[in-house]
Amino acid sequence: MASPDGSGSDSFRKRRRRNRERFVLAAVLTFILVAVGVLALVFYELRPVSLKIAVGPGGGDDLKLVQALAQSFARDRAAVRLVPLVTGGATPSIEAFRDHKADLAVTRADLDLPADAQAVAVLRKNVVVLWAPSSAGKGKKSVKTIADLAGRRVGVIGRTPANIKLFDIILAESGVAPDKVQKEQFATGQLAEMARDPALDAFLAVGPLDSKITGEAIAATAKARGEPRFLPVDVGDAIAKKYPIYDSEEIPGSIFSTQPARPEDKVDTVSVNHLIIARQSLSSVTVTKLTRQIFAARQQIAREMPLAGKIEAPDTEKDAALPAHPGAAAFIDGTDRTFMERNSDYIWGLVLLLSGLGSAGAWFRSYLSRDEREAGAKMRDRALAMVAKARKAESLEALDTLQHEIDKILRDTLDCYDDGAIEDLEPFSLVLEQFHHAVVDRRAALSAAGPGLVPADAAALPAARA
Repeated sequence: MASPDGSGSDSFRKRRRRNRERFVLAAVLTFILVAVGVLALVFYELRPVSLKIAVGPGGGDDLKLVQALAQSFARDRAAVRLVPLVTGGATPSIEAFRDHKADLAVTRADLDLPADAQAVAVLRKNVVVLWAPSSAGKGKKSVKTIADLAGRRVGVIGRTPANIKLFDIILAESGVAPDKVQKEQFATGQLAEMARDPALDAFLAVGPLDSKITGEAIAATAKARGEPRFLPVDVGDAIAKKYPIYDSEEIPGSIFSTQPARPEDKVDTVSVNHLIIARQSLSSVTVTKLTRQIFAARQQIAREMPLAGKIEAPDTEKDAALPAHPGAAAFIDGTDRTFMERNSDYIWGLVLLLSGLGSAGAWFRSYLSRDEREAGAKMRDRALAMVAKARKAESLEALDTLQHEIDKILRDTLDCYDDGAIEDLEPFSLVLEQFHHAVVDRRAALSAAGPGLVPADAAALPAARA
């Protein structure tokens, strides 16, 4: 390995350099793979998620509220962004949601929702308002209660079939056969026409208590037909128990007008939620972030759009008629998990992977160093053999050559020690010390013999051979 001309030492250095390059390359590749995995996980967690939300009709309050939320999320660079998909109303929004054209939808809870639809947030409560002119037409009896509606015609505001369905439930629970009442639906732009129709004996609207449409409809009928009489829905509790999608509600006095008071006193009725729905399969983490953003932006948006102040949490009970999405329930109930909690399995897996890679790296480094360990042992043996050569050197030049060679061996040995191929330098130190003593003693003997003379022990060698 360590020949006098140094070729063995050069070959050893080349092997060491090649092994180091292999180890460094393996370490760099491992680091890159681990770094890519960590960056991929962080990117997955921090990337903005855009969700399409079906909402309508165009120009309606629901669309304005969703647009305000979308603008707030974009301005704050929130984790979840909303992309409004404008539809013709609640029913078309459900169709877009069912056809997977949208991830979310704004709709009423009593419509025909897909089986996997779950609540994210309640935007408002839509209450049923029933009223009739205080004075009936010629030959007609005044309508004072829901029971008086049998055989009468009722104008229903809104084209959605959900209003007719809800009205039929109210009639049936109030003891009136739904088919005994004629219903005529009017679009929101036909309020004046509806108010002037003398054939209508009562009117029904479904919307929030501060609905502009409901208020205008009541004012229009009061102007055309006289002050309204509000009809109480006395069976609200029974409806809520039988149809959990509805709730018993009260209409406060003077909510629609104070002068004159409309109504004069509170009126019992029923309500249905108008809400944002999401698929059950939508990521719980994403829905948790979305719910948090909605409630965080609610108060700020409410300053310019009072409708935002009506946003409420959905029912998180397991037996709710429309269950809350697990992601929304996690935020509302305070059980949402942090990044570390959600990814603890991945983090521990990464720790175990790094530990395994460390062990593999140590083995690989040991495997690559096997030649160096063998070379280290050979260098020690070579140095030990050089002790005997030093004691029998026949000239100072020969001692210098041996000293030069031992210097190379010493340098290579220290390099192996730095690399961990040699763990203990004590044996080599003993050999080096013996070599040093041998060189000193032999140098002294050669110097005492003088130039051209051979020490006595060297001269005795030929005689011994003879």
